[in-house]
Amino acid sequence: MITILLADDQRLVRAGLRMLIEDTTDLAVVGEAADGADAVRQYAELAPDLVVMDLRMPGLDGVAATRQILATAPRAKVLVLTTFDDDEHLLPALAAGAAGYFVKDTEPAVLLDAIRRTVDGDLMFSPALLRRLITRAIEAPTAESTPAQPDLTAREREVLRLVGQGYGNQEIAERLHLGVSTVKTHVANLLDKTGTGNRIRLAVYASKLTEG
Repeated sequence: MITILLADDQRLVRAGLRMLIEDTTDLAVVGEAADGADAVRQYAELAPDLVVMDLRMPGLDGVAATRQILATAPRAKVLVLTTFDDDEHLLPALAAGAAGYFVKDTEPAVLLDAIRRTVDGDLMFSPALLRRLITRAIEAPTAESTPAQPDLTAREREVLRLVGQGYGNQEIAERLHLGVSTVKTHVANLLDKTGTGNRIRLAVYASKLTEG
């Protein structure tokens, strides 16, 4: 059972999310917070598998709350769910350590899938957001030229290409007819061999190789 803490200052939003989540058999809401400070406190008490975090909340906002949670629990998973679809909110949330970012008009089935996959280790973003992140990183003035490619197996090259296109582990597994655990192993090896550190940087790396 995946345990979830909901952090949103709107009671109606929390109620809707609770109804959506508790209509499943593998997800459970273990707490609700109406502001960032309460989210930090409840995370410390409940240690949920995931926090679904709003950004605009009174007092301590979602970015600061995410940063505080990750500072004391580096393995914590925070999935941002907000009304804001712009870099001014997205980039600070990522810098704080959020493992995913979705807007509140996301389809319910997509959000539930994102919750499961975030807990499973994927970095989750709507396709449009991920493409924007990759494009922004590639076009940044400090972006390096096409990087040298380490010694990769044929399968690792296939996985790298799909990571660069924004696919998650489950989607890659389905496309390559592999087990999800096998894909995770390939991604971990790619992160190590490329020295990229996280999935977004790995996706940017893959895109630069494709362009080169």
